[in-house]
Amino acid sequence: MSTITPSAQQSAQPPILPLEFNANQPNPIRLYPLSNYTFGVKETQPEEDPSVLARLKRLEEHFTAHGMRRTCEGILVCHEHNHPHILMLQIANAFFKLPGDYLKPEDDELGGFKARLDERLAPVGRLGEGEEAGDWQVGDCLAQWWRPNFETFMYPFIPAHVTRPKECKKLYFIQLPQTKVLSVPKNMKLLAVPLFELYDNTQRYGPQLSAIPHLLSRYNFEFVNEDGEIVAATPGSAPDGYKPQTKVLAGDDEDMRDDDGAAATQE
Repeated sequence: MSTITPSAQQSAQPPILPLEFNANQPNPIRLYPLSNYTFGVKETQPEEDPSVLARLKRLEEHFTAHGMRRTCEGILVCHEHNHPHILMLQIANAFFKLPGDYLKPEDDELGGFKARLDERLAPVGRLGEGEEAGDWQVGDCLAQWWRPNFETFMYPFIPAHVTRPKECKKLYFIQLPQTKVLSVPKNMKLLAVPLFELYDNTQRYGPQLSAIPHLLSRYNFEFVNEDGEIVAATPGSAPDGYKPQTKVLAGDDEDMRDDDGAAATQE
């Protein structure tokens, strides 16, 4: 595949502008730069289950006692050099996960979801001063994934033969404010992963996370600089020679990739 250099993309001729092409589209989403946010660490949050088998066993016990498990995860978006990045957790240098978790049986959906976001990302100590509990702007539900059986497989639909799915996972768009303080447990990393890296990358990120660029494609974005000025908008632009790449924001600062770059999402 041939590469188009930045200079080849420029032209002395003004572009030909088509007619308006935004019918029935949501309002543009304003994204703030990664540099606007402060990242820290907090106490370790060990995984509840020592193995996948134990996790599925606990799911079965939950289903017997409370019915289908409800899980909510957030798609938190900011930008770096006018390219959208998703804030994502990495566990044990292997598993990628969006912030959030399953709800307690008695929890209201949004209230319980905000509490789980706080558990994962809310700061503690002096960094948390001025932060209100559950201060999250939960936007559209962008996807629903269904677990038909007590297995690791989830689907973006309910198979025809399934009448009692065991789990429903919802992915919500989270509108980040202009500034925010976030802290990640010591045993996890907080990453900023560009859409470019996620797209069509099921081998590394699995079907749920690699679908995020598709989910966000319905939105147009406005990219704001540190002074609060809109400096670009969809389709946007980036500095010459810039290539989006994943950045470690908090947690272990060792190289996040194995030699072969392989990893998988945690189900």
